[in-house]
Amino acid sequence: MNESPDILNLLNDLLARAKNKGADAGDAVHIESTSLSVAQRLGNPEKLERSESADIGLRIFAGKSQAIVSSSDTSSDALDELAERAVAMAKSVPADPYCGLADPAQLATDVADIDAFDASEPSAEVLVDWANRAEQAARAVYGVTNSEGAEAGWGQATVSIAATNGFSHTYSGSHYSLSASVLAGKGTAMERDYDYSGAVYAEDLRSPEDIGRSAGEKAVRRLNPKKADTAQVPVVYDARVARSLISHFASAVNGSSIARDTSFLKDSMGERVFGDGINIIDDPHRRRGLRSKPFDAEGVANTRLKVIDNGRLTTWFLDLRSSRQLGLETTGHASRDTSSPPGPSATNLYIAAGDLSPEDLMQDIKSGFYVTELIGFGINGLTGDYSRGASGFWIENGAITHPVSEMTIAGNLKDMFLTLPPANDLLFRYGVDAPTLRVDGMTVAGK
Repeated sequence: MNESPDILNLLNDLLARAKNKGADAGDAVHIESTSLSVAQRLGNPEKLERSESADIGLRIFAGKSQAIVSSSDTSSDALDELAERAVAMAKSVPADPYCGLADPAQLATDVADIDAFDASEPSAEVLVDWANRAEQAARAVYGVTNSEGAEAGWGQATVSIAATNGFSHTYSGSHYSLSASVLAGKGTAMERDYDYSGAVYAEDLRSPEDIGRSAGEKAVRRLNPKKADTAQVPVVYDARVARSLISHFASAVNGSSIARDTSFLKDSMGERVFGDGINIIDDPHRRRGLRSKPFDAEGVANTRLKVIDNGRLTTWFLDLRSSRQLGLETTGHASRDTSSPPGPSATNLYIAAGDLSPEDLMQDIKSGFYVTELIGFGINGLTGDYSRGASGFWIENGAITHPVSEMTIAGNLKDMFLTLPPANDLLFRYGVDAPTLRVDGMTVAGK
């Protein structure tokens, strides 16, 4: 983490200007980011993009009213205008009894070392080389007939936050990504698949050859799919798509949803939501985590939480506003950009690995569905009703057999969570992660 005294001085100066113009309190955030991305298809360049941005956001409070303004201009005159506009807006909007800054006792003081910043910057030539190697490896797989291309990207951002409650800190993060997507087969019998790797440090990315070869093999494996009969069977989610179930859970325990009474888990605090032995963890301080942060967007101290402990729900994801609305303490999950107020969100969220391998997890399934791709988004946040298009492979007598496509899987997330054993193949790839998961008794519709 690199402190940026010049930017922090700028933010504190902006807050002083706002107070001089009539603000009671406020906070300011500055986000400076740089990104570079390339795309190659059939060996030819398709995209080379570089972007650089630096934005400042000011939130001020006049009593219990708040206003947010943002700008990319940090000249003295622009800062004066920004402060004046924010104060005028705050004095003309309705009061919000739940808004406000953190108490000093809630602020982060011991800032964690999250090792989330790789200071090296790759050249465009390096990224082009990675993309070319990934695509070449994918196209070398027998049965691959075309390519949607390969992409490589890099980015870094520095976030600085200051507030009139005394908080003033900066942290930086970086991200590398590499993906390849190819097609197998011919004519109307073509199938597509992909593979992807993301990491904070370049050295933690999977090799381009590994990503490309995997993408090609996945595409070929999907050739000649069938449709299965409609039935109630166990559904096994490949780790690549299993993470979506954890994302649905995160949405259901978001403090804003609970405060608005729009979550199917609103009455489940302290109750058994998952099966015995299941743990779901949110860890903002995981070293080299893709969503790691040493404190939240309100300067509040954050820490590792077992959101699900042995199957039971222990907490919501809360920022200051939602915690006050619910009469609770914030959990340090505020996030924000420069033009919107804070809201709660998860950091490095994952379901802990189980003891069984994916093969052992499927061993007793006489007939079932192994899902590798999900389509659409048919989730009812109020009821937990779940319905999504899916493709993957059929399971017979504990083994993966032929590919299937144009299927629909349906159930209710409450019931699904309760019958959800994890396998032992957890890898941290996305920021929301899961191992292979099995859900029994889902309705699978095909023919």
